[in-house]
Amino acid sequence: MSDDDFALSDVEVSLQPLERFEEYLQSRGKRITKQRRILVEHVFRRHEHFDADELLDELQQSRQDKLASRATVYRALTELVDAGLLRKMDLAGRAVYEHDYGYPQHDHLYCTHCHSLIEFHSDGLVKLRNEVAQGHQFRVTGHKFIVQGICEACQRSLRRQKRPLDLM
Repeated sequence: MSDDDFALSDVEVSLQPLERFEEYLQSRGKRITKQRRILVEHVFRRHEHFDADELLDELQQSRQDKLASRATVYRALTELVDAGLLRKMDLAGRAVYEHDYGYPQHDHLYCTHCHSLIEFHSDGLVKLRNEVAQGHQFRVTGHKFIVQGICEACQRSLRRQKRPLDLM
């Protein structure tokens, strides 16, 4: 099997993330503030997994930290998850976020050594999920599948490390 067998496909959406977020906020009687707009634009500028502290650091580096306090960022992240724009994953006691809106269903390999996340899609896994759900008369609305282990790069570095007894 090649990496292409597990590649993610494109997903077409009718609204841009900011438009979708504005729609969500309006349905809740809230408005899009300058801080929320900056956060959404920053988060959806590229696709990477991140936590709230990383987002705050990036905003600080881009000189936009004055516009978004820590509390504002945490509130906005919760709203973005509730709006279906971001997905939240709890990994090693840390909340990690990724794009959900306009991004295909996928799963993750999580390296417990370097904390990297590798995204993949498997038709076989989806088929198995659907078969199990059907056997239980269960209607699937989505799933999260995270395989924990050690990535190739960490395996190589761990193999190279010499134990103190090896050095004698």
